[in-house]
Amino acid sequence: MDETETARYRKRLQALRAGLDEEEALGAEGQRVVTLDQQSVGRLARMDALQHQAMAKAQGARRAAARARINAALRRIAEGEYGYCLDCGEVLEASRLESDPSVPRCLDCTRG
Repeated sequence: MDETETARYRKRLQALRAGLDEEEALGAEGQRVVTLDQQSVGRLARMDALQHQAMAKAQGARRAAARARINAALRRIAEGEYGYCLDCGEVLEASRLESDPSVPRCLDCTRG
């Protein structure tokens, strides 16, 4: 992989991370503690609020995992090890990097 390709992937990874940061800021509202609102209908409104909170927390966990994969890929770029499978050391398929530039393993090792 040449420097132009690496720079393109770095830029794409940074953009993905920035997008996750924006999503996190928007999702913070949904993760707050659910309080009892005396004006609400009652138990069903609280259950609905708890469900929204649980979904927001699950999305937050998904964003944290994606951010960790992106940060690991950016570290591999900085160390000159980007584009190689973490398990077998083979060059990662270009199609895998195009679909997800944070992918750490080749298809064979992923199936493995």
